[in-house]
Amino acid sequence: MAKKTLVSWSSGKDSAWTLHVLRQRSDVEVVGLMTTMNQIYQRIAIHAVRLELLQLQAQAAGLALHLIDLPYPCSNAQYEQAMSGFIRQSQRDGIECIAFGDLFLADIRAYREEKLSGTGIAPLFPIWQTPTDELAREMISSGLRAVVTCVDPKYLPAGFAGREFNEQLLSDLPGEVDPCGERGEFHTFAFAGPMFNQPVPVTVGEIVEREGFVYADVLPSPSTSYETAGAK
Repeated sequence: MAKKTLVSWSSGKDSAWTLHVLRQRSDVEVVGLMTTMNQIYQRIAIHAVRLELLQLQAQAAGLALHLIDLPYPCSNAQYEQAMSGFIRQSQRDGIECIAFGDLFLADIRAYREEKLSGTGIAPLFPIWQTPTDELAREMISSGLRAVVTCVDPKYLPAGFAGREFNEQLLSDLPGEVDPCGERGEFHTFAFAGPMFNQPVPVTVGEIVEREGFVYADVLPSPSTSYETAGAK
């Protein structure tokens, strides 16, 4: 029997691809998405994507959305308390697995395994150790579309914020930057692809620098396609 599974959902390309891969497996049944949310700003932690867009993504994926509210600022202890409470409730609700879109950072994988150990919920890593250059191009060729929402200017110029994740962007990345941004060089919002029933139309608004990162404010758009004057 297929195991009831939640996808740890950042709104970005890696979690979207994780959902796509899982839906091709017969041993799991994806029943929802789980996302940490900044209580104050109503945006996804780290990616800074608006709650409204997250809800549109879940609707396009045809899945229930489970929000884990985090205070701001949020200490590690507060984060772990919120996650532990959510995991306990998920176990009571019959969830058997939580899937993560991690690629190669062993310490992060070990942390997730440790936190789920003994809970009755198994961690899954469906795209673990997929070569990221190949993975990035497979995502793009499959029709996945995403926009860069956050850039770490220590690794990438601020001008990458707001750009679409495509072949041109990959060719423009500095050689030391992972093609999937796995080390936190950049984060994305996936708005179209085989994991969605329909695209989430978006446009890019203001580009701002905050707390050492550069953010592109992605907004819902009445248009049927991604559009921004700043996109390359």
